[in-house]
Amino acid sequence: MGTEPRDQGDDESSGGAGGRGDSADWDDLVLDENFIRGAEVSEPAARTRMLQERWRNQPPEPQPWRADEPPAGWFFSKSRRKARKTRGRRRWRRRKDED
Repeated sequence: MGTEPRDQGDDESSGGAGGRGDSADWDDLVLDENFIRGAEVSEPAARTRMLQERWRNQPPEPQPWRADEPPAGWFFSKSRRKARKTRGRRRWRRRKDED
């Protein structure tokens, strides 16, 4: 069925396990700088393709570089507001002097 292991010398002409079948193809190949620079660019990432398809029909709305408001509750949480209110007050009560 094709799942049995083969000996190394069984199929040399088609590039089997021996790997000698297509050595003539690789002998003529020169891997120099011109070859590498002439290679095609690989395909874009999946996210890039997704955004290109989405923006083809409806481009995104322009947005400022920085948001006008901070993310909800991230910069100005309740604990920071509470600490700001108590900044001028004393945190500890003085003991009443016992006579």
